[in-house]
Amino acid sequence: MATLLKEITILANYIPYNLNQNTMVVINFADQLQSGTFEYALAYLIDRKIDLSRFDEGVSNDGGGRRAYDPAILLKIILFAYSKGITSSREIMWCCETNIIFKALSCDSVPHFTTIASFVRNHSDAIEDLFSQVVLICEQEGLIGRELFAIDGCKLSSNAAKEWSGTFKELEQKRDKIKRLIQHHLQEDKAQKDQHTRDEKREQRSQQAVETLNKAFDKIDHFLKTQSPRMGQAQRPKEVKSNITDNESAKMKTSKGTVQGYNGIATVDKKHQVIVDAQAFGEGQEYHTLKPILSATRERFNQLGIERDIYKAGTIVTADTGFANEANMAMLFNDKIDAYVPDSKFRERDTRFTYQKEKHGKRHQDKPKRDRQKAVIPSTEFAFDPVTETCVCPTGQTLSHRGKRVTDSGRTKVYFEGRLSQCSACKKKNDCMRRPESANHRKGNGRQVSFLVSDKPTYTDWMKARVDSDKGKHIYSHRMSVVEPVFGNITVNKKLNRFSLRGKQKVNDQWRLYCLVHNIEKLANYGEMAA
Repeated sequence: MATLLKEITILANYIPYNLNQNTMVVINFADQLQSGTFEYALAYLIDRKIDLSRFDEGVSNDGGGRRAYDPAILLKIILFAYSKGITSSREIMWCCETNIIFKALSCDSVPHFTTIASFVRNHSDAIEDLFSQVVLICEQEGLIGRELFAIDGCKLSSNAAKEWSGTFKELEQKRDKIKRLIQHHLQEDKAQKDQHTRDEKREQRSQQAVETLNKAFDKIDHFLKTQSPRMGQAQRPKEVKSNITDNESAKMKTSKGTVQGYNGIATVDKKHQVIVDAQAFGEGQEYHTLKPILSATRERFNQLGIERDIYKAGTIVTADTGFANEANMAMLFNDKIDAYVPDSKFRERDTRFTYQKEKHGKRHQDKPKRDRQKAVIPSTEFAFDPVTETCVCPTGQTLSHRGKRVTDSGRTKVYFEGRLSQCSACKKKNDCMRRPESANHRKGNGRQVSFLVSDKPTYTDWMKARVDSDKGKHIYSHRMSVVEPVFGNITVNKKLNRFSLRGKQKVNDQWRLYCLVHNIEKLANYGEMAA
């Protein structure tokens, strides 16, 4: 007997929902700032700990006019936006309209983006005072140990394209090239009109190209007529590349290639990685920034009443090899600063790194090698007389004296160069010259050699002895672990991969605001609010 089976279908019954509906929600803004969060620490510090009277300068609307936004509100939303990697004033304004945390920090006010932008732009001295106050709070809560300071720089792109960079000669050549392109387009248009062959789309593209080129030509021409060549910071200053968009920025070599930007330098305390000084410089070289950085840090601790001279109190200073030159070593020695700043060869002298290249390989292995031969005959086979300052090559030819210069290590170097007519006829040119083929075509220079003529100890030798000692190796080993995580936090977690402002002062303020965010995080994690 067949059994009749009846299928039973079970239907699910859910509560319906609809996104297209309005509702009234009662929200207490204070409840949105949960204890232990960055936004809570930010609001607590600004409302209860920090004096914002410096931001009142320039505001005089008590006799009439529209009320201004409280600087406490603007600081809260700007610093919170920076902590999330938001630098656009338009996006900050949008966040104040839509994000509940921004609404809580701004107390449901929505400052216009121009107000936000001008606040950062026009309060440089107040931002410096704010940074110092946060450093003082970190000191009062025991976050600064004053045992060791680590100094380093973080090179970031600026709001300017490196394509607009060049020396005045290069910019003049670029202007002339643009002028030739404009004339080319105009001649093509004239030729088409003469031939009575009109192509409206082609004419429109050509007209747009001429307008774009005219703007570029006017921009370069105005810069060349109103500005002066930019000079470098070396002992013998020479012209460096200017930038039409932001002439205070500079081309800098980084691990990710060459960028047009600024070098944000931070002085970091070892105990909790609090930044005690932050400055931005528009130069790629770091050695000339060491003195102003040390002076600014000393002055800040003196003004805050912490230490009259932080370095005489025993604080150790470390900095990487980019800050090392003879002038800086002499300054550290004469000021009696307990510092450790190694030269670029210090790892080669350390036996612990003897087999590093064999074990891990060379750095930058993907970097293409230069197609250049090494000179087989070393300079040691050239007869150099330090008394008469003359030099004779292995074949008996006397080289021309090309002057002498004091190197960064404080030693005097004498330079010699062979005449190209001599080197081109020399039998040993293939073993002696780096580019022997250039001698055959009478191009370039002859063989060049240099010799040190000063063997007396220098301040660089004094620093080498300090860094190479067991104590120096132990102290300097802390530098990377102190300062590098700070840059990682700012550039990766806070997403600062480029400066959005132009001009050294504005970039300096933006760099300090990001360092402020870092220090406020330290107060939130290790200060009395975290207890």
